[in-house]
Amino acid sequence: MKPVSATGRAAFERTLASAKRTMVLSEILKLAFDSFKSNKVRFLLTALGMVVGSASLILVVTVGLTGRQYILSEIQGIGSNMVVVEYSGGGPGSPGRRDFRSDFLTRDDETAVLEQVPSVAAASPMFEMHDRIDFSNGVQKDVLILGVSPQYREVRNLVVIAGRFFDEEDNASHAKVAMVTEPFARRKFGGIGGAINQAIEIKGIPFTVIGAFKEKVDTLGQTEIADQTILIPYSVARYFTGTDDVKQLFFSVRDTSDVEQASQQILRVIQSRHQPTSVYRVQTLTELLNTAALIADALTLVLLLVSAVTLVVGGVGIMNIMLASVRSRIREIGIRKALGATSREIKMQFLVESVLISLSGGMVGTVLGMAVPYSIRFLTSYRIPISGLSAIVALATATMVGVIFGTLPATRASQMDPVESLRFE
Repeated sequence: MKPVSATGRAAFERTLASAKRTMVLSEILKLAFDSFKSNKVRFLLTALGMVVGSASLILVVTVGLTGRQYILSEIQGIGSNMVVVEYSGGGPGSPGRRDFRSDFLTRDDETAVLEQVPSVAAASPMFEMHDRIDFSNGVQKDVLILGVSPQYREVRNLVVIAGRFFDEEDNASHAKVAMVTEPFARRKFGGIGGAINQAIEIKGIPFTVIGAFKEKVDTLGQTEIADQTILIPYSVARYFTGTDDVKQLFFSVRDTSDVEQASQQILRVIQSRHQPTSVYRVQTLTELLNTAALIADALTLVLLLVSAVTLVVGGVGIMNIMLASVRSRIREIGIRKALGATSREIKMQFLVESVLISLSGGMVGTVLGMAVPYSIRFLTSYRIPISGLSAIVALATATMVGVIFGTLPATRASQMDPVESLRFE
């Protein structure tokens, strides 16, 4: 008979050890399930805390993502792709600085940007002036008049609620047409529909109202458009001053991700066409979008911490139940130790039971939490954002809660003296 080599003996011992570990794990799982079956009500009530905690965690993430999406969409409604350039005056300490008005923006600057910055999709100048318009009962009110191009509607995401917006043909023919805001139409003509084709005088010149408009979202006054505002073609507005000076230039970038780079390119093009000492300011909504996103994420984090309290409460419930379970099974622990079970195996048994309770509740809570947004998306037209990561986090948290709050009962069970356990009544 050939002797067994050292390599073969080592392989046999590893196989035997692996089989023993598999047998121990399967035995622990079987004992855990037997314990659950004999105490179904206790198991369900204990797992209920984890169901609520896991479901609330997922729902909190869903609410946070929905709020974030809503806030960003409202800001983007103003014009997330928009870049606004305006003249701020001469450079500080420049002795040869020209007159303030001498270095205003011009239509040629707009043309140069459109030619040299390929990411810009649309542009519009803006000329601003004021006039007094007669309203009902002979009351006069100050109104804001903006001279803009037809592309201003695209750049500013304006919504035409009646009639039409003036087009390139109106701009080229210097047509005396006007767009009015919804409050202006109601105040002046008694309604939106009644404003169409009505005549108003601006600086003594009659204009025909061809449409009414509003901004896509409520900007809370943070806009160049007031309640009583009239839009007219820039080609007509410039004749009120006789110059090509532009108060502001509005640009729309094709892709939101290109806004920052495009704004820098626009500024370089404009500065290259003017005096070195002249200062121009570029405004975008990127910083506001980033700030809003940070605020929304912070609120979501706060809500997550609140929902974590529910998981902690569920974990305390698991620990209490497992401590009670250890006390009611003292003789069982003594018998297992007398039959050769080690402290490690006893500890693993109770720890597995704790994790199974927590994880089972976490799985049910995850299913319920994910079912709510999926149901809303399926039954309604609302596209509520769904985070698969939140489900993974919920299950991982449930497992961690089971381990943390199950360690004390498991350790107490493993440290029991077998002789004293067998004598316990």
